[in-house]
Amino acid sequence: MAHPSLPKRPMLGPLPVLRSPIGLAHAVTALLAVVIVADVLNIGAAAYMMSVMGDLASGGEDVGVGAVNRADWAVTSTTGLYLLGLLGTATLFIIWFHRVRHNAEVFAPDVQRRTPGWAIGGWFIPFANLFIPRGIAKDVLRASQPDPYASEVRHRGLLDAWWGMWIASGIFTQFVTDRYNEASDPQAIHDAAGWLMTGSAVDIVSAVLALLFVRRLTAAQNEKAMTGRQPLQPPAPQYPAAGGPVTGGSPAPGA
Repeated sequence: MAHPSLPKRPMLGPLPVLRSPIGLAHAVTALLAVVIVADVLNIGAAAYMMSVMGDLASGGEDVGVGAVNRADWAVTSTTGLYLLGLLGTATLFIIWFHRVRHNAEVFAPDVQRRTPGWAIGGWFIPFANLFIPRGIAKDVLRASQPDPYASEVRHRGLLDAWWGMWIASGIFTQFVTDRYNEASDPQAIHDAAGWLMTGSAVDIVSAVLALLFVRRLTAAQNEKAMTGRQPLQPPAPQYPAAGGPVTGGSPAPGA
C-alpha cells in the first residue's frame, strides 16, 4: 500500500546579514572631496577666463593668443577632473547605497517599499530616478533609526536638502554648459564663464550635503549594529468589545 507523499516545504533563501558600509562610505567621502576640489579649481579657471575675455571684449590690445589658450586649457582641464571625480563618485555611491539598503533588510524589512535591487536600478530609469532613490533612502533612514516605527524619520531634513540640491545642480549644470558651449564672442564667453562659476558653487553645496548624508546614514547603521539593537516590533492592535473604539496599533509610516 502506497503512502501519500508529504507536501514539499518551500525552500527558504539565506537570511540577510549585516555588512559594514563604513569602508565604502570613506571611499565615497574621499571622492566627493575630489569633486569639491575640482569645483573650486573650476571656479578659479572660469574666473581667469572671465578676466581674459573681459579684456578682449573691452578692446585690450595686450591680450595675446597664449593667454586665451591658457584660459581655455584651465577650463577644459578642471572640467575633465570634475567629470572623472563625478564618475567615480557615482559608481561607489550606488554601491554604498545598495549596501545600506541591504542592511535595512535586516533592521526592518517591513518598512521597505522596494526590494534591494531598486537601490541600483532606480538610478537608471529616466524621470523615475528623480524620486525612486529618494523614497528608498527615506525607507533606509527609517529602518536605521532606533525605532523604525516612529512617526518621524531622523535626518529627513538633510535627505530632502541634499536631494533638492542634487536635482537643482544637475539642471543648472546642463544649462550653464550649453550656454558656455554656444558662446562665440568674447563678451558671450565672459558671461558664460560667470555662469560656470555659479554652477560650480551650486555643485559644491550639493556635494557637501551628499557627504553629510553618507556620513549620517552610515553612522546610524553602525551605531544600531554595534549596540546589538534588534528591530522593534510595531505594537499589536487591541481589539475591544463589539461596538467599542479600536485602540493601539502602529502609526503608518509617513509619506
